[in-house]
Amino acid sequence: MGWRTKLVFLLIVYCAGFATAVYYLAPLPEGQTAPSSLQVAQVSSALKAQTLIRSFNSGMHKCVGFSKEAARDAAKLIATKIKEVDLQPKN
Repeated sequence: MGWRTKLVFLLIVYCAGFATAVYYLAPLPEGQTAPSSLQVAQVSSALKAQTLIRSFNSGMHKCVGFSKEAARDAAKLIATKIKEVDLQPKN
């Protein structure tokens, strides 16, 4: 599979997951009440969602920090290589 196929597949899966979450979290029509077991499941799901959000947030901050360090190191390496090329005698 090419990268485009993978990208389209991931977008489809992402959209399906998002649509499922919207459907699950949508309020019930007026006059209907959710069964108590469903309410317990919703509270449990919300708590799990908060844990997932914290974990994801922490991971993203680590990723951003790593990418900043990698960019800084790459900039230093590129600057060093440019200086090396400039210092070499020209024929």
